[in-house]
Amino acid sequence: MWENFMVRFARTQPDKRALLDRLTGLSWSYQQLAQEIDRRAGQLCAHGVGAGDRIVWVATSCLEHLTLFFAAIRLGAILVPLNPRLAPQEMAEICQDVAPRLLLGSAIPPLLHTHPSYRDWQNLGEVAPLPAEAPIPDTQILMILYTSGSTGRPKGVMLHAGMILANMQATVATDVLRPDDITLINTPFFHTGGYHVFTLPLFSIGGTLILHEKFDPGLVLQEIHTAGVTVFWAVPTMFQAIHDHPDFVHTDLRAIRFFLSGGAPLPLALIQSYHQRGVPFKQGFGLTEVGPNCFLLETHAAFDHPDSIGKPMPHCQARIVDEQGQPVAANQVGELWLRGAHRCAGYWHQEELFTASLRGDYFVTGDLVRCDDEGYFYVVGRKKEMYISGGENVYPGEVEKILNRHPDIGLAVVVAVNHPKWHEVGLAFYTATRTFTLAEMRGYLDPLLARFKHPHHLIQLSEMPLLANGKIDRPQLKKRASEAGFLIEAQQEPGIK
Repeated sequence: MWENFMVRFARTQPDKRALLDRLTGLSWSYQQLAQEIDRRAGQLCAHGVGAGDRIVWVATSCLEHLTLFFAAIRLGAILVPLNPRLAPQEMAEICQDVAPRLLLGSAIPPLLHTHPSYRDWQNLGEVAPLPAEAPIPDTQILMILYTSGSTGRPKGVMLHAGMILANMQATVATDVLRPDDITLINTPFFHTGGYHVFTLPLFSIGGTLILHEKFDPGLVLQEIHTAGVTVFWAVPTMFQAIHDHPDFVHTDLRAIRFFLSGGAPLPLALIQSYHQRGVPFKQGFGLTEVGPNCFLLETHAAFDHPDSIGKPMPHCQARIVDEQGQPVAANQVGELWLRGAHRCAGYWHQEELFTASLRGDYFVTGDLVRCDDEGYFYVVGRKKEMYISGGENVYPGEVEKILNRHPDIGLAVVVAVNHPKWHEVGLAFYTATRTFTLAEMRGYLDPLLARFKHPHHLIQLSEMPLLANGKIDRPQLKKRASEAGFLIEAQQEPGIK
């Protein structure tokens, strides 16, 4: 059962700092934050928000994001955070899908100002605050997160109280979070990691958050030095930017207990460089529909098991299966299925699509993985990204990991393009300190990868296109490949060999 921990900490540790909002410069104790949530809940109630109603919020990460989430819970309502970078038409289509009671935020385009649910979020009126009531049931939907859909239609992932609670409890226990921990949050709240990697787990035990509107590597280092940040999570591109910042070499990092990386493999050379500064790394893996915290690679295992996502966390049950749904042997590639209390309730208005992703209680992730003899899992790619070259299965993720180990390569991503003889071959986009010829690249890969896995084409970029969550924008790379004259087939769901 979801307990209102904000109310509990407002009573047991009223003066402890809960949040430092760098956008406004204001510091909030647990008592002050609980009172602000009461105030927001009263405003929502006055505007007719009730059980099951949706509140669409369009803004960057800010205090109001958090207070709206907790206030909506009081009323049984559902927060629907949207990416401010979405096109106005995309936002309009999502609003049509969820039919919000209120449309709020600082980044709503003029197109939506005429929407019947639009309100000026800064002028919702002053009404009597609405205190918290009884705990809410595990089945209550608290949030809908929209993710990209392979069919072109975004999927609204419904996160219920039991799912979020299971993730919070498992994260606190497995990551060993402590009430005296301080974390910096600069990842967007419209993606699952923003709320669910550290924000809610740390709030649930009375920790302290420092909130930044966006990522800035220099400001991260400044917060570590001046505010005593003890735990911090980000994606590899962000950790690379922190490492490359001029202030990195002289910033005091002794307060850090550990960094947590997710979203993509963390290069071993980067781990080693941080390790030399006394900073241990953990690595995680999960997805919006299940988790997001499902796997954890502990600090001691990073050097012995490079490229691994670790082992399943205690609350997460994982299977690796072949096309018939049968378990594969150790070190064999198969599709990852996950189950546990941290699975979502479904897709909003797309029940058939979600049902098609289930095999009993298991969620079919679409990730191709293998598990070694010691129980460590490795992602080799997405099922839809795998391609067949000369009759052999090629997993782009496997090739990318080898390319990214080269000391002169910053980041490499492989996409499949058509070939008259081999059906499909790899095109490697890469950033680097120098330009590679194809012969040089193959010379590097020869002792490490079978020839049929080698990229046949190279395109050097000044920077890699990224999504708002810091992950690689693969659709943009495929578009660039097409613009460069390469043909790309519409990817089917290939078989596993």
